[in-house]
Amino acid sequence: MFDVLKAMIERSSLPLRSVETVFAGDSTGFTTCRFVRWFDVKYNRFTAKQGWVKAHLMCGVKTNVVTAVEIHDKDAADIPQLPAMVETTAKGFTMKEVSLDKGYSSRECHDAIAKVGATPFIAFKSNSTGQAGGLFEKMWHFFQFQKDEFLSHYHQRSNVESTVMMIKTKFGDSLKSKTDTAQKNETLAKILCHNICCLISAMYELGITPTFPALACTTEGQPAQREAQI
Repeated sequence: MFDVLKAMIERSSLPLRSVETVFAGDSTGFTTCRFVRWFDVKYNRFTAKQGWVKAHLMCGVKTNVVTAVEIHDKDAADIPQLPAMVETTAKGFTMKEVSLDKGYSSRECHDAIAKVGATPFIAFKSNSTGQAGGLFEKMWHFFQFQKDEFLSHYHQRSNVESTVMMIKTKFGDSLKSKTDTAQKNETLAKILCHNICCLISAMYELGITPTFPALACTTEGQPAQREAQI
């Protein structure tokens, strides 16, 4: 079900492709009912730590719809997940800008965003310099000499924080499932339900009639694409 739910999240965002051109990304954790326990030799006692599922997601800044999601190991770094999310989003949307926090500050992320024709607005670390070259260097100089304009684009990133809060407030920040596979699927289900809520909101607030491609069978029994309206 993991691939099915992930595909449904991506397809449920497509009706808003005419609205969203600016995107923001981040990662968040959903706590589980499982604990990791170990004996701490230093303090001579048993210690427990609650487990979690880490979801990396990208969303539009206007409607907060999630356009791509990646779930890997709970300790997976943010940077390696970004290229896949950008590529997935670019398949259905025209991307003009992507805003990210300094956890994504790297040449790899800048190049991945530029590859799809978008402009990266990624916060720089305190020890960053313009010696890295390429687009990273250009954006660093942009940040140094036109900071107010840079920040006006970058601060759209706060919308991904709103998206995470919307999901956790409405559908909970903890998972009931016990197995790793079920926990990942439950996380995707929460995000899918959030997208459906975003579509309903867009219908009334923006006057949009959501349409998305649906599968239909031809006379030969082969799947074919058609437009479905909800």
